[in-house]
Amino acid sequence: MSIVKRTWTVNGTSVAIRAPAGRRLLDLLREDLGLIGSKESCGEGECGACTVIIDDEPVVSCLVPVGQLPDGTDILTIEGIEKKRAGRLLRQAYVECGAVQCGFCIPGMVVGSYALLRKNPRPSAQAIRAGLAGNLCRCTGYAKIIAAVKLAAARLAGRRK
Repeated sequence: MSIVKRTWTVNGTSVAIRAPAGRRLLDLLREDLGLIGSKESCGEGECGACTVIIDDEPVVSCLVPVGQLPDGTDILTIEGIEKKRAGRLLRQAYVECGAVQCGFCIPGMVVGSYALLRKNPRPSAQAIRAGLAGNLCRCTGYAKIIAAVKLAAARLAGRRK
């Protein structure tokens, strides 16, 4: 198997990568970089628990071979989002709305929510459902997650709720 050498930006920091081209991004993030917030649930790209943002697009990291990401790739994980105001507001809204139960899907949900709010700062419930369609939750029934995203959007826009 070929080894790739890349330099990426991960959560705002330049990182030199040396790994087998076929290695999954999820494994590299968790095992090599210690960024364990992204979770493996299905390993097939169906659940969204491992979602990260690659060059401003949410992507399931369990399906991304390291060799597909060129030099200069920008990767944002749940750990990087937590450092941003929007990430902290999302976390707070998820807690306040009771959108967190077992918590396993929450990193992917928050990453997906963050990506959605960057593109659509005032999403409707329908837009939130569509934006989070790749993220599965077995516990909440989604109503509280939708409420949390709406609350975070209102707070980001400076509307008190």
